[in-house]
Amino acid sequence: MNDDWINNCIKEYYNWLKDNTLVKKNEETGWYVINTPFLGIFNDNIEIYAKLNKDKIILSDDGQTLSNLELTGVPIQRSEKRKDWLNMILLNYGIELVNNELQTKGTEKEFNQKKHNLICAISEISDMEMVAKHTVSSLFKEDVKDFFKEQNLIYTPQFIAKGSTGIEFIFDFQIAGRDNELVIKSFNSLNKMNVPAFLYSWEDIKTGREKVSGKNLKGLAIINDVEKELKQEYTDALINKGADIVLWSKRHQPDMLNKLAA
Repeated sequence: MNDDWINNCIKEYYNWLKDNTLVKKNEETGWYVINTPFLGIFNDNIEIYAKLNKDKIILSDDGQTLSNLELTGVPIQRSEKRKDWLNMILLNYGIELVNNELQTKGTEKEFNQKKHNLICAISEISDMEMVAKHTVSSLFKEDVKDFFKEQNLIYTPQFIAKGSTGIEFIFDFQIAGRDNELVIKSFNSLNKMNVPAFLYSWEDIKTGREKVSGKNLKGLAIINDVEKELKQEYTDALINKGADIVLWSKRHQPDMLNKLAA
């Protein structure tokens, strides 16, 4: 099977990131504002800030992530569960919380990885706004974890793998079998940012991971479709690029359970 299609998709995604990332310097403060194509809570572009301090680059969200959550009625400090979840995300991505500001530091060589980690952390933390309804008792990723335990599945949470670009990507879960390996992303919602990001990260680690493990690496999306209308263009994109999907409302059906068998 010709692999040109996926190579073209990755190239297009990379070009899209590059063309839609804008940088501007604040001459008064010395900070650079990096406007990314990823969307935040208010459907606006996520901005991060960078400044060189001696031999280290400081990257920050300027406190916007937690401030925006407060504005949407999701205060972190008033919920132990949200604080625990925040701390886990910060730990996973190597981010520090400095006076309610998300920060990370690194050398020039580490810049791409640190920038990627900060954007991922901002995105995951912002996702708390979407699960803040009174009817939601737990975060979707935790629901998925409980489901795996219910099915007696052996899995690795927060699975990290380095891609061909040299960037390490974190997947929500990994399940390894004799011949196949699954990297899994749990989607509380689908949008034009998180779908291509998942496909890009999966394909970027695929070749190297398969050489190391000797197994076929599959991508699996578990999607929360309960009381939600899914846009077919997003599910079609996942399927057309070779990823499997499990719909949460149908998770106990045999055809869905079979997709979890590595």
